[in-house]
Amino acid sequence: MNRPQTPAHPVFSRRSALQAGGIGVLGLGISELTEIQTAVASDVASRAKSVIFVFLTGGISHQDSFDMKPEASETVRGEFNPINSVVPGISICEHLPLLAQRTDKFAQVRSIGTESNGHEFACHMMLTGRLDMPAGFTLKDIPNANEWPSIPSQLTYALEGRNNLPPAIILPEPSVNEANRVRPGQYAGRLGSKYEAWHVDIAAKCPLGNGACPDCFRFDGSEFQHAADSIFATPMLTLPEGGSLRLRGRVGLLGEIERQREDLQRIAQVRKLDRHRQQAISVLADPKTSRAFDVENADPKLIERYGKNKFGLSALMAFRLVDAGVKLVQVNLVKNSSWDTHQRNFPNLRDNLFPPADQALSALIDDLNESGLMDETLLIITGEFGRTPKINKNGGRDHWGPVMTSLFAGAGVRGGHVIGKTDKIAAYPIADKQTPENVAATIFDALGIPRSMHWKDIDGRPHEMYRAEPIYDLYS
Repeated sequence: MNRPQTPAHPVFSRRSALQAGGIGVLGLGISELTEIQTAVASDVASRAKSVIFVFLTGGISHQDSFDMKPEASETVRGEFNPINSVVPGISICEHLPLLAQRTDKFAQVRSIGTESNGHEFACHMMLTGRLDMPAGFTLKDIPNANEWPSIPSQLTYALEGRNNLPPAIILPEPSVNEANRVRPGQYAGRLGSKYEAWHVDIAAKCPLGNGACPDCFRFDGSEFQHAADSIFATPMLTLPEGGSLRLRGRVGLLGEIERQREDLQRIAQVRKLDRHRQQAISVLADPKTSRAFDVENADPKLIERYGKNKFGLSALMAFRLVDAGVKLVQVNLVKNSSWDTHQRNFPNLRDNLFPPADQALSALIDDLNESGLMDETLLIITGEFGRTPKINKNGGRDHWGPVMTSLFAGAGVRGGHVIGKTDKIAAYPIADKQTPENVAATIFDALGIPRSMHWKDIDGRPHEMYRAEPIYDLYS
């Protein structure tokens, strides 16, 4: 398992340097600075109102999807062939035909690297937007307070929600491995539980499999059957500071939600509730937001477009939550480490992973475009790392931290172009190298967070949010 590289230096713009100097003249301390930064955050111009962050846990094979090398040797190029897309000169995998027809809607960044071949470190980097590891970081008892805060938690700290909704929601379940161990970097960590983002753990429990439930599979190809009678179960909203609110009744039973509204609103009128529980009540009281969770009872034609599986209905839920006003929705498009194709890489991608992902992501892109939300929503699709250039003895590809391909769309991103380049076997970036810190900065910049923004950890120490430049080439 590779250790991450040394910490990057924070990035300061000329504007933020002048701001810092001016504050120093006024004699204000870091606590006052943080309050001022929070107050002005909403006044900074933003490219987007919302972000959808699709996380492909396990690490999608970039050589077999978006950065194919058909001229490489057979032990590198693999079994799949590239096909032409709607953009001349851009080809992607033959088993992603729907996305191939939409390459004009998204940009590909083929030069993002975490420099770690370990899931735990790479996930922590991608999900927190930091390459360094905090003091006392441990892989025991995850989640714990010795992790950097997730990007959703940082946004919960920095931004106010819209329509009485939380700024950030994660669904449909935590990112875990096959042993049901939670990946680090998904929770508030050193920011403190007060700023925990909402985790909507809504997926029906179906252990020991991978993929898009109910279309589950095992990596070794042995028989597997979905263990639940639905795709989603009763949602549990995990609230800050250890609280939780279970939305009683099955997700599809809007009648049950209706019966809860009057009781919850009456309680709110006679008892002072904290902001987070008020938000939970808002989810139930607003038909638009409660409808967002009722995806299994959506119009059959809509479900058919997205796919009646965990991939499709999670993407639909993300679209509805953004439409309702949530600023960041993280979708863990995975069951366990589905994209971790150490064995049977090609049949598992061809039969079990590419089809539902191609369908769900294409439907999401279409609906964002047709609704007009694409202009104000940044869509990011990424894993935590790529896969090895050389195919292993089990017909799979192993972890590869140096480079991967990520997709970006919406909020001014110029579709139909490629940023970055890899060598002849897609092993290393040879142009425009980017890191998770650039990805995080792109999110913060899109949502209008000022460069001077800091957060304070549980010990009162300040930490900058921006640790790199945004990927400006996305817009040129």
